Amino acid sequence: MAYWLIKTEPGSYSWDRMKQDITTMWDGVRNYQARNNLKAMKKGDLAFFYHSIKDPAIQGIVQVTKEFYSDPTVEDDKNPWVVVDFTYQIGFKHKVTLKELKADPTFKDLALVKHSRLSVMPVAKDLWDRIIAMSKVE
Repeated sequence: MAYWLIKTEPGSYSWDRMKQDITTMWDGVRNYQARNNLKAMKKGDLAFFYHSIKDPAIQGIVQVTKEFYSDPTVEDDKNPWVVVDFTYQIGFKHKVTLKELKADPTFKDLALVKHSRLSVMPVAKDLWDRIIAMSKVE
């Protein structure tokens, strides 16, 4: 199993919407590195759901329930973009903020801290476990 972090702006697709929808197609990724990360995901992998921009924080966990397929929102025969389906798993009692992550030297190599613009990124297992401990999962 691999661990990931996916980012969204709350105005585009919120955690509340994720909880309501239960399962969603993660579309709109238009960065090659992020696309390659989507392609690397396997069914059963887990991802942190992160709100960026206003009050940036990890909201909870989603699971990959369908591996990558061609992005149906792109009308182009040479479409290089892909989507992955995610399903809601659990919310955090304490949303882990970007400020908290940046203040803890443990996370100095976390892609979210180093490359904050990347929208889909891997998370090392030790960092995943540390974030879970910080979140006090419900």
